[in-house]
Order: sequence, then structure tokens, then C-alpha cells
Amino acid sequence: MAVTHKIGRRKTSVARTYLSEGTGEFTINGRDYKEYFPTEVLQYKITQPFLLTQTLGQYNIKVSVHGGGITGQAEAVRLAISRALVSINEENKAVLKPEGLLTRDPRMVERKKYGQKKARKRFQFSKR
Repeated sequence: MAVTHKIGRRKTSVARTYLSEGTGEFTINGRDYKEYFPTEVLQYKITQPFLLTQTLGQYNIKVSVHGGGITGQAEAVRLAISRALVSINEENKAVLKPEGLLTRDPRMVERKKYGQKKARKRFQFSKR
């Protein structure tokens, strides 16, 4: 089987995932995924597509991820893995779509506007 390459994004994080059949090796930026994402919640987030499709340990995954924070990176990796699993087997779409794993979260940080302190916060108004 050839290597499947997919991209996932979340906020400012971008994850490039390379999926190939194998023994279940999972590396993120050259490190083991449990070392890169130390908390159980983040580890669950990135293994969730495999748990739902019951394919945990069947694929070797190599991920390069950059930008954003640790949660945004984990969700970007999850989206990329979900997209790769759907491209390998179209039947996985019926399992992953109801869980919301194939939806790109469009929420981004709103830009700061001129004449204001932040995106929405104004400078203090003085009447006199």
C-alpha cells in the first residue's frame, strides 16, 4: 500500500500526516506521540479516529505539525488522521462524520481593530 498524505488544520496549527500500513508506530515531529502529547486527553483526541474505526495498531503514522498551541495541534492531527482513514476506506466516513471528526473547525482569533484596545474591547470612554 502507498503512503497516504493528508493535511489537517485548527486555528493556526497545521498537521501533515503520512499514513501507511504497518505495526502501529506513531511519531509526531520525530518523537513518540505519548511523549509529544503528555496528557491523556490529548492522546485520546489523536487516537479517537482509530478507536472509532477499530484500526488501532494497523497503520504507521508519521506526523509533522507546527504552529499554534498544544490543543490546536492535537485537533489538527485528529482531522488529518480522520481524512486519511476516509481516503483509505470510504466506509469509515459513516463512522467518523457523525462524531464531527471530518469537520474543519473554522474558528480563528479575531483581528485587533485600530482605535481599540483589542478585537472588541474599547478604550475607556470619558464623558468629561
